[in-house]
Amino acid sequence: MAQRHLDPTSPLAGPAPTGDTLAGYLRAQATEFLRALRLHRETGAGANGSEGSAEAARALRRSARRVSAGLHTFQSLLDTDWCEAMRPELAWVSGTLAMEHAYTARLERLLTALHRLSGSTARPAQTGARAGATAPAEAGAPAQERGDLTVGAAKAGALLDRQLTLARTRAHSTALQALGSSRFHAVADKVAVLASEVPLTRTAGGTDLRPLATAAQDRLADAVAALPLVTAGNPYNAAALVHGLSPDTVPHPQDAPWHQVRLLLRLHRYAREAVSGPQGNAVVDLRLLSAGQALNRHRDASEAGAAAAQAARTPRIAPATAYALGVLHADQRHEVEAARFAFQQCWQTEVVSPG
Repeated sequence: MAQRHLDPTSPLAGPAPTGDTLAGYLRAQATEFLRALRLHRETGAGANGSEGSAEAARALRRSARRVSAGLHTFQSLLDTDWCEAMRPELAWVSGTLAMEHAYTARLERLLTALHRLSGSTARPAQTGARAGATAPAEAGAPAQERGDLTVGAAKAGALLDRQLTLARTRAHSTALQALGSSRFHAVADKVAVLASEVPLTRTAGGTDLRPLATAAQDRLADAVAALPLVTAGNPYNAAALVHGLSPDTVPHPQDAPWHQVRLLLRLHRYAREAVSGPQGNAVVDLRLLSAGQALNRHRDASEAGAAAAQAARTPRIAPATAYALGVLHADQRHEVEAARFAFQQCWQTEVVSPG
């Protein structure tokens, strides 16, 4: 298959990287984790947080994801029991720290879409989530910032503000509790050991990393091949309306394979980073950047649409509010389709390009 062909400029070609290369990569990521943790403790993380602590939390998530991906892709070269114990803990750290940012970004996305759909030229009101406060500020928003919205859209925005700001505040508290827990301290201790000693198997030092990195690439290629890329290339996806009025609140059934491709693409990128050695290879990342961005947009729109649908199920809301939330949900599903089309375009461009 075309997408399995190795570009000779990629880190999967050239001199064979070995387990020693992997050890250097994991030590570097573990060191980044510890550096971010120290920065997070120095900047502090009170109820309102700070830009410094938020950036430290993002750095913690980045390094945790990379270490976890390395353990997943190259597990055969590492102590199996240690990997199986460590990976869930790193996923817990990354997932817990991601939730606050996710709720903040989701509210920003939905309120911006409400203003766009209403033809409003005003900026969305500064909500509690975006201001870093622990309580919603919709009620106190200046009138000129909400004046162009219809009553239904304004109430829909206020409802989303209350629900998502509450969720964000809970996520913030959960993250603070997690960072102070004995569970997190145990993870940090293991990462500190990893920064100096990587549990490689006896034969890993002379084992070529490229077959394992290529296997990650093949898993991605297989998952992409299973996607309905032809449907994604159409301007209208009629199948997306199936079960559109179902009372079931589970995520949209079409989205799961795309979310899986997003995770596999990340594993592929991180495997290339590990194989490329300490200096990395920015060119390879740039080739996959557009595909990753499209899948991130897909994830964000899917989750925002689900939040709008969930808000529309709130008991005893006014019909105008429910209608505005329905329009908002449809808009986000349209964004999902646009992201799929963007991925289809950039992926097909990649796989047919000369290697």
